[in-house]
This record gives sequence, structure tokens and C-alpha cells, in this order.
Amino acid sequence: MTSHLMSPAERAQLALMLEVTAFPKPGNVDRCHDYPDTRLEHFLASVIFSRPSLEEAASGRGRIGEIIGHAVRQTNVHNGGNTHFGAFILLIPLLYGGDIEGAKRAVVRTDVSDAVAFYKAFALTRVRMNESDELDVNDPKTLDDLRNRNMTLYDVMEHSSPNDMVAREWVNGFLLTRRGADMLHQIGQGREAIVEMFLTLLATEPDTFIIKKHGRDVAERTMEKARDVLAGRRVLETFDAECIENGINPGSIADITIAALFIALGEGWAWDY
Repeated sequence: MTSHLMSPAERAQLALMLEVTAFPKPGNVDRCHDYPDTRLEHFLASVIFSRPSLEEAASGRGRIGEIIGHAVRQTNVHNGGNTHFGAFILLIPLLYGGDIEGAKRAVVRTDVSDAVAFYKAFALTRVRMNESDELDVNDPKTLDDLRNRNMTLYDVMEHSSPNDMVAREWVNGFLLTRRGADMLHQIGQGREAIVEMFLTLLATEPDTFIIKKHGRDVAERTMEKARDVLAGRRVLETFDAECIENGINPGSIADITIAALFIALGEGWAWDY
């Protein structure tokens, strides 16, 4: 099925599937690597289970925060833990708005109910937070803080954006999502383009999931190694093995890769060449 014949929800599912099966994608679960507690099958199952919330988002009705919550609950039914929370933060407004421009308009219309629903969903995941974050998802008082401060979900993303590149996409107009989609068009058709786009983003942007888990120095060294791969100074498979061995997972770049794939597919980029 060509991209223009797919429904938006199908296109989102395809983007989720293409990202996780791309190989070699340094440090992440893919067709050749599982984690001890999270396997490829868990990601693929979440792609299937998320369909109702993706369709709900594409309808342009309801609240974005609630729909993210629905997606988390629909996919929180296996033993693999969180698989796509960051991806849902990006995909759902993109589906809701129809494209990047529509998503930019949609996210600024979120309200405090969206923020509360989002934090309730966040509490169901095991996503790592910065220890210094005052809006701690594990603190029951956080929901009251959101209400008392009348923080919208856009406000929450703006608050988180200095330390979270997925949240930053909401604030900067999905800048890296657009850049990734443009790269796919430039590189060309087929699955190899996904790995090159992923590597290029990793070589130029410090992955904030790596920073939260290992610190900025590790994130910056990972960027340098990605640059070495692109320049032919390092073997991609060796880099991949080093990341897996050391638990270095560029999870935020993976989320942005999914969003970029969704946009590029809608613009005619072909995956099956």
C-alpha cells in the first residue's frame, strides 16, 4: 500500500514499525537486538495495541492529553514496560493537527486538563526523569501544583524542554521532526535511509535520554562516535555493539525518528525500496 492510500493512523503505525525494525540502529532494540526486559515483540505489540488512540488523534476530536493517556493504557498490557511514550508525545499532536503546522496550532490550545491527564499517564510508565525536576510524576502533589499554577500541557513541555528534546519539539515547532523528514527525502527511498537519518541526528544532537541515564559527557562521546561512523572512521556495527554493552540507548532520537518517518511517509517517501 502506497503512503497516499494509507489512513493517518496506518501511517503512524508504519512509522512505529519501521523505526524499531531498522538495523543497525546503535543502542536501541531492533531486529537483531533485544534488551533483557524489553524485546522487539513488545514494541511490535504496542504498534498494534495503539491503533485506537492513533485513530482517535487523527479524528481531531477530544483532548491531546487524554489521547496520550489512552495510548499509554492501551500499550501498557505486556511485560516489556514503556515502549513508545515519547513517540506518542510527538505522534498524537501530529495526527491531531494533520501535519506539523496543524500540530503547532493544536499544542498551544492544550489546557490544564491535558496536563493532568498527561501526568496521570506518565505515572504509569517507567520513564526516567531528571532528579531536579520540581514537577515530579511520582509526587501526588504534582497534580495539585499543575492545577494551582494553571499549567497547560504546552506549559509542561516548555518547562521540560531545556532537558528533554522530545518536549522541546512542542516548543520549537517540531524542528528536528521536520529536519529528519527532510533528510529522508534527501537520502532517498528504502530502509537504509532510516539508519542514516538516525545516525545523522545522533551525530548532531545530544540525546537527552542518554543524558538522563548516563550524563552529558557520555551523550557527547556518543555524538562523536556517530560522527566517526558517518565519516568512515568507525564501523557502525562496532559502535552498535559498544552502545548495547554499555546500556547507551538513544531513546529520544528514536522517538524523533518515528515522528520524522510519519511526516515523510505523508509526503510520499517510500519505505519498501
